Amino acid sequence: MVRGTLQAFRSDVRTQSLTNDRQQEILKLARANGRVTVEDLAARFEVTPQTIRKDLNDLCERRLLSRVHGGAIISSGVSNLAYQARRFVAQTEKEAIGIAAARHIPNRASLFINIGTTTEEVAKALSQHEDLLVITNNLNVATLLYPNPHIDVIVAGGPVRRVDGAVVGEATVQFINQFKVDYAVIGASAIDEEGALLDFDYREVRVSRAIIENARHVILVADKMKFARTAPVRIGHVSEIDLFVTDRLPDGKITEICRENSVEVLEVGSVEEEPVA
Repeated sequence: MVRGTLQAFRSDVRTQSLTNDRQQEILKLARANGRVTVEDLAARFEVTPQTIRKDLNDLCERRLLSRVHGGAIISSGVSNLAYQARRFVAQTEKEAIGIAAARHIPNRASLFINIGTTTEEVAKALSQHEDLLVITNNLNVATLLYPNPHIDVIVAGGPVRRVDGAVVGEATVQFINQFKVDYAVIGASAIDEEGALLDFDYREVRVSRAIIENARHVILVADKMKFARTAPVRIGHVSEIDLFVTDRLPDGKITEICRENSVEVLEVGSVEEEPVA
């Protein structure tokens, strides 16, 4: 609670410093939708694309937005972005990651899928699979998959987190520990340069730990923005992963860590960001 309050205060201070009413409105749109585009904003405010680019650059300098191809997304450092809005952050990359990860899951397999907008893309891409058993603590995944006659879905028990439909808590951990499955598909809120997989909610982390420990093959799905974020609770380490599916792995230590620990890395490519300046 203290962390969230402090981050909200810092964000409010940066927001209050904006003197341009248009920038205030752009920020509201980004927070509501996850992403804004130069083209849409120019038409909405009846100004030139160059004017909008300057506004976006100003917002990026205040670390309220991050530039991407064609527009901007809410800054990865802002943790209070609504779950529905997060679906639009790196949406194209997440879809590609989901498709690629699903191709590594064979028919007639059992698997865990945890909470996250990227893991949900994996669930969507499993629609043509046959004879799958999916165990999940993600109500969104369950909703996506249960109508499929070729996929059996088991939902973990426990309290439901209202903001995103995650089932978390001690009862959830105990439920997961009853199973031993072929694959686990997991996400993370952040990945640091030492290879630590991080998240915000310790209850969710305990569920993710149980998922990792009760799967024969672990697939991590995460877009490159996760390398620019930070979170306080440790899920585990990238060395525990068998397959890491991402849009782009940054150069440096994390690449070496994956190589040293025989972690298979699958890069699906990404939309290049526009320069901020």
